[in-house]
Amino acid sequence: MMNFLFSHNDQTIREDAINILNLKKNLLLKGPTGSGKTRLAEDLSNTLNRKIYSINCSVDVDIESLLGFKTIEYIDGKQEIKFIDGPVVQAMKKGGMLYIDEINMAKPEVLPVLNAVLDYRRRMTNPLTGEEITADDGFLAVAAINVGYVGTMPMNEALLNRFNVIEIDYVSKEALTEILKEQSIQNDINILKQLSDFHEDLVTMTKQGQISKEPSSVRSLLDFADLSTEMPMDRAVRRTIVDKLDNDQEKKAILNAVKLHFGQ
Repeated sequence: MMNFLFSHNDQTIREDAINILNLKKNLLLKGPTGSGKTRLAEDLSNTLNRKIYSINCSVDVDIESLLGFKTIEYIDGKQEIKFIDGPVVQAMKKGGMLYIDEINMAKPEVLPVLNAVLDYRRRMTNPLTGEEITADDGFLAVAAINVGYVGTMPMNEALLNRFNVIEIDYVSKEALTEILKEQSIQNDINILKQLSDFHEDLVTMTKQGQISKEPSSVRSLLDFADLSTEMPMDRAVRRTIVDKLDNDQEKKAILNAVKLHFGQ
């Protein structure tokens, strides 16, 4: 996997993240899709020698997704109810790194259960079992947030105040070309460079407010690169980026960029 430092020009990001976590403070990574937030969290877990316990938030995430659930096991032919610890509880007990991805996608009523976990107390009463849990001294918490995307909500102030924030920008064009080489089935280096140039234009349009943030997702670009091995570029971009949008002006701007870079 590519080194995080290669992906960004600001090398203080990783240094500050390590210092924040070494001080036992919570870290919130803020940036667009594809900016390397998850890659940085994985890098930090390796550097600090912590096993990572991940939660991928959505509107479907509930308290059981965070804390665990009850199940029935058969022991010596008898049924027994057993509680399976969720990622929050496991990270606390085992002194690992809790990574909460897209935390602002979760329903607001679910997240207050984390308040006591993320403040100086580092403890909680599991409402599902009544168990009192105090986090191991090695416990760390990292969350990631995408701002302004469909389905996201502003973070509750009480929860936000429990984090130190590092904002991460889009990956560099050179790094994006390497990501495409590593992760896409498209192996034409000229096309990969064109895709990186195309993405740079999308990022510029996003920052200027001409298009929304979703089209400049690196995940969508990887799909675009893969589909370009089987169909013309104008069709590939429609299937992976353009047809996800409702705004005709956004669609036109992106198709114009495709013509500029790929001549289609």
